[in-house]
Order: sequence, then structure tokens, then C-alpha cells
Amino acid sequence: MMDWPLLLKALILGIVEGLTEFLPVSSTGHLIIVGSLLDYTDEQSKVFKIVIQLAAILAVCWFYRKRIVQVTLGMWNREPERRFALNILIAFLPAMVLGVLFHHAIKTYLFNPLTVAGALIVGGLVILYVERRPRKVRFESVDDITWREALKVGFAQTLAMFPGVSRAGATIMGGLIFGLSRRAATELSFFLAIPTMLAATLYDVYKARDLLVMDDLSVFAVGFVAAFIAAALTVKTLLRYVSNHSFEVFAWYRIGFGLLVLVTAYTGLVEW
Repeated sequence: MMDWPLLLKALILGIVEGLTEFLPVSSTGHLIIVGSLLDYTDEQSKVFKIVIQLAAILAVCWFYRKRIVQVTLGMWNREPERRFALNILIAFLPAMVLGVLFHHAIKTYLFNPLTVAGALIVGGLVILYVERRPRKVRFESVDDITWREALKVGFAQTLAMFPGVSRAGATIMGGLIFGLSRRAATELSFFLAIPTMLAATLYDVYKARDLLVMDDLSVFAVGFVAAFIAAALTVKTLLRYVSNHSFEVFAWYRIGFGLLVLVTAYTGLVEW
């Protein structure tokens, strides 16, 4: 028999993952908070969150499928494609190394709603600072950056290992600080998400392989489809949005959401 309440939770969390994964608001933080609200925090939920993250990755791959094929086929004999692929690899390396070293400690001690709330607020303040500081655009396109900028953004991405910081937020703000245009920083965040999230997802799946059971297939399928559709729509909308807007609205959202979690915890309205 179908567990309809559980399927509804899967649908909600899939939409949350898809909407937040590529926005500078922290998808991991939202999944932790919303999952806690829905009382979906058991062992199954841990694997479920890994599966729907894979859906978000595939949504980006689908959106940029032509560019991915072009780079894959051309990086062996064309300098622009080779440079692009090398820059993505360089940017990916810091997260790969530090992720392997600190993955267990972070999952054990930092994955809770109150820690996330604090990171949301701090991250929002950082976005406001970055948006209001004077800056000069040196790279209009993601193809223009050098390996130095790629490495710098890669180190900025490692800040997102702290849940609530936001991988997208860290890479986009890092890109802006290091001279990328809004669109270039956003696109670099998308492309860098593919190897980073894919590696993290496969690693998590391997670690949780004993928890994978066929009985959970319907729940995972609902969340997967919801996350894929929501993520695909978000990527397209965000690229259009950043052409004429700053990221300050996301900063205020982060601060407001984080404060809401802290206030409800302090007053006892919600037992996080």
C-alpha cells in the first residue's frame, strides 16, 4: 500500500531541493530544517536526500547538455575546451580534498537546524557586504577566467562544507569578489556543481549502500522527479534574473529565515 503522507513529504522535499540547490540560500540547510519540520529525519531520509541531490545535478547537465558535449569532445584537440575543462578540475580539487578529510566530522556535528540557522544569517550578511562593496568586472564570460581565478573560487566553495553556508552562495560570491561578472560567476557555479555534487553524491551513496531497499523506490521516485523539474526551472530563471538584479534579495531571505528558526527555537514554538 502507498504511504501517502510519506509521498507528500517526498514531494515537498524534492521541490525544496530543486528550488534551493543553485540559489545562494543553502539547499542542505533547507532540507535539514524542512525535514525536521516534517519529522522526516530517519535513516531512510538520509538516503532520500542523496537521491534528490542527484536529480538536481542531472537537471544542470540537461540544461547545459550541448556545452558539456562540446567540451567533452573538444578538450582533446581544442585549446578553449581544454582550458575550460582544466579550470573546472582545478576549482573542484579543494572541495574534493577537504571533503574527504572532514566529511564524517561535518555530518556528525554540524547537521542540525540551529547550526544551519546561524550559517544562514552570517552568509546573508556576507552577501550584503559583497554586493555593496566597490568591484571591477574583469571577466565577462566563464570562458575568460584563468586557472588562478578558478582555484580561488574552488577554495571559496569549500566554505559550503559548513551546512547553511550554501555551495552556490560561496562560489557565486567568490566569483564576484575575484572579478567575474554576475552571469559568469553564476554559470561557473553551475558547471562546478556537476563534478562537486556528483562526487559527493556517489560517495554518500557508497557510504549508505546498506540502506538502499526496493521498498523505498516510490518515495525516491517522487522526490527525484520533483527535484529535477524544480532545479531545471530554477537554473533557467536564475540566469535570467542575475542579468538585471543583485543577490541582495537572497541575503535578506537568508537572514529572515535564519532568525525565524532561532526565534522559534528560543520561544519553544518548534522543537528543532
